[in-house]
Amino acid sequence: MKLFISCLAACLIAMSTPSIAQSSDYPNKAIRLVVPYPPGGSTDALARLVGQKLATKLGQPVLVDNRPGASEAIAASYVAKSPADGYTLFLSTMSGLTVNPSLFRKLPYSPQKDFAPIALAATIPAVVVVNPNVPVKSMPQLLDYLKSHPETPYASGGNGTPNHLGMEMYKKAMGVSAVHVPYKGGAPALLELVSGQVQVMMALVPEAMPFVKAGRLHAIALTSAKRSPDYPDLPTVAEAGVPNFEMTFWSAFVAPVGTPKEVLNKLNQAIDGVLQDKEIKAKLSEMGMMPAGGSPEQLAALMQSETGKWKKVVDEVGITLD
Repeated sequence: MKLFISCLAACLIAMSTPSIAQSSDYPNKAIRLVVPYPPGGSTDALARLVGQKLATKLGQPVLVDNRPGASEAIAASYVAKSPADGYTLFLSTMSGLTVNPSLFRKLPYSPQKDFAPIALAATIPAVVVVNPNVPVKSMPQLLDYLKSHPETPYASGGNGTPNHLGMEMYKKAMGVSAVHVPYKGGAPALLELVSGQVQVMMALVPEAMPFVKAGRLHAIALTSAKRSPDYPDLPTVAEAGVPNFEMTFWSAFVAPVGTPKEVLNKLNQAIDGVLQDKEIKAKLSEMGMMPAGGSPEQLAALMQSETGKWKKVVDEVGITLD
């Protein structure tokens, strides 16, 4: 009888601590990194750059899985329902992690309940760009132009994306009108802006500046709180007459909730190490991104504060998507 009780107790202990046993040799197979946007955009480029170096650090392949659509909800739902074992990760953004809860009344996932924070990946400023055929080369000129041309079409990477909300914030603050034209991502939106189908956009710096440098778009202001050392002559929107205006895009690594703490810590340390790598930092800088990093707790605090910020914006502007 004693032998039976001892065996039973050993089995119960083994059953109650599977995550420790499973996480001790993590990772022992390929890791899937889900990206909520199509190939070619900033988030995809960041995933592939960091993922390649992360694979070397962890000793296992990191496979980028693009699942675009529904303002990140398709990718987010997939990750939320995936096993919490550290082999499915999500490179989400401020849209999926902090904006969507205010935009959708029936969101098929909960950023706070379904995901475990790992690390902030990078921050990316946006830039106000206009088609060269539009007689606008500064924010004051844009204000005057929109006052006399309220039907001006502006582009975004989709309904509820930061460049959509940013323009709506600007319109409300300055009391002007413009017509929103959403696209399926920032890259196609910029192509339409270059062709003249739309006339203005708040676009991500790494996606927009190649067109600016080629003379196919005019950059008139950054949406960040401070000027960029890479573009010191480019003023911020706040400097140009819109007090307290700031919109900095960011992306972050998360995993399904319930992922073992040991795995999350190992991923955090590995990602932090990748983001501090001199080669990676240089490449991210060339792409217009600033590497971040930090602890899971810091990312959790950022998600909470940004959720409150964007809820206020969405409520003030009055945008709902369902």
